[in-house]
Amino acid sequence: MKYVVVTDGRYRSAIAAVRAFGKAGYRVIVTQTRTESPEEPPVFQSRFAEGRWIEGSCDDKKYADRMYWLLAEMERPVLFCTGAATLNAVAGQRERFSAVCDFLIASPKVLDQLNDKEAVHKRALSLGLPVPAQYEGLPDRYPVVVKPHCGEKLGLKAQARYAIAENEEEFQTIMKRMRQYDPDPLVQEKVTGAGSGASLLMDRDGRLISAICHRRIREYPYTGGPSTCCVSYYDEKQIEIARRLLASFKFTGLAMVEFKGNAILEVNPRVWGSFPLTEAAGSPFCEHYARAAQGETVEYTPQDYRTGTKMRFFFNDLAATLDCFRHGKVGEGFRGIADFFLCKEALHDPKDRKAYRKYLRSYLPF
Repeated sequence: MKYVVVTDGRYRSAIAAVRAFGKAGYRVIVTQTRTESPEEPPVFQSRFAEGRWIEGSCDDKKYADRMYWLLAEMERPVLFCTGAATLNAVAGQRERFSAVCDFLIASPKVLDQLNDKEAVHKRALSLGLPVPAQYEGLPDRYPVVVKPHCGEKLGLKAQARYAIAENEEEFQTIMKRMRQYDPDPLVQEKVTGAGSGASLLMDRDGRLISAICHRRIREYPYTGGPSTCCVSYYDEKQIEIARRLLASFKFTGLAMVEFKGNAILEVNPRVWGSFPLTEAAGSPFCEHYARAAQGETVEYTPQDYRTGTKMRFFFNDLAATLDCFRHGKVGEGFRGIADFFLCKEALHDPKDRKAYRKYLRSYLPF
């Protein structure tokens, strides 16, 4: 049986990935560094997982060596990097790792370009793709969004990676704060419309082999943050826009192109927050990843997942629902309450209860 190694088990997306690979017939090893997760991560309880601890931290200089030797123990496994630090470590030594495992990972240069919001903005403009207006100097209209080139690299939490200025006074205050992280933060118009994402998987030749779209329903905090509830849908045009953008960088691997309304906001060239929707909606994302990583030619099938699958993260969505009421959005708050009965709970699987139960317990203060 072919091995798949899923890294960084502490992330909730690892649970969805482990299950998807396991159900596709792979034997799944999931790794976790002890420094980042002193306690056993919930995914180790999955019936599809064989947990392996890695000593030290994923930020250690020797981390890449530890990963390499673990992979070398197996007969050419498929490597799926859940965490950004592991992804970057392997990307920096692609030739070395390709001797012992199979993967779909872009070069460090491409990852850096896609993580840079200004590089993405300029490339999209050159391709004639929709993006928000960008300002140099003092904006001539408000509201505007101020954000560093790459907030994740700076270690900022999602809600701290941008701020909205409604007037010049707020703009000056926000710019002063943002310049602590980035001497030249980006200033863009605040676009309206639903937040959504087109998540794509590209093979080694830059061919699209899988895609799924999702629309945000709620996020926490209410003023802007990670998605807590989302729904799958299909948008051929949005997928094509995302494909053109990623192909222009000669991208390999999986990435989520984030939209607001019809405009491209940024790219997450890694496992994204709502990745568990791929499993919830029955997308073959993980299976296609493994097959293509092993050199198989995988053909793209449009809309190969269930649309209308509404998924939530219980505790996060509870906080988002309460935040709706705090901001006077009573209707949205009651919709959040209704969704407690209508949504599919992310990571819940009646045939794999232990991982989900431990995941829920990890949020409790006792």
